[in-house]
Amino acid sequence: MNEADRDTAAILRAILALGRRLRAERPEGAATLAAISLLGALARRGPMPAAQLAIEERLQPQSLTRLVAGLEAAGLIERRRSEADRRELIIALTAKGQAALAEDLGARQAWLERAMAEALTDEERSTLIAAAAAMLKLAFHRGGGPA
Repeated sequence: MNEADRDTAAILRAILALGRRLRAERPEGAATLAAISLLGALARRGPMPAAQLAIEERLQPQSLTRLVAGLEAAGLIERRRSEADRRELIIALTAKGQAALAEDLGARQAWLERAMAEALTDEERSTLIAAAAAMLKLAFHRGGGPA
């Protein structure tokens, strides 16, 4: 394994470990991670057709149907017919869905803020903050499929 492979593997291990820890810091009784991801997509992008939401979340239509049904029953989203095409369903976040998303993200953000203050030096915090923009750039990069 060359140095570039070791560096990439170290970044991957760190991101996966931090992701696992952040998933563990969720509120008791919170919606599933798939549900939170869907709510987050709706919060970022606004109401959208079910087909587009499936693409955004990389879900099969049948998986999206089950997830949407549960979220609608919980009052976290609403479905309505498109004005432009009555055959199309538009999915939108409700106020209750916004609150559930904020609670979930808030709990994880609070843990991260405490952990950063307790475990990292000022220089490490600055480095991590600078790396956040690069990590988002990678997260939303559309090229470079599986090798």
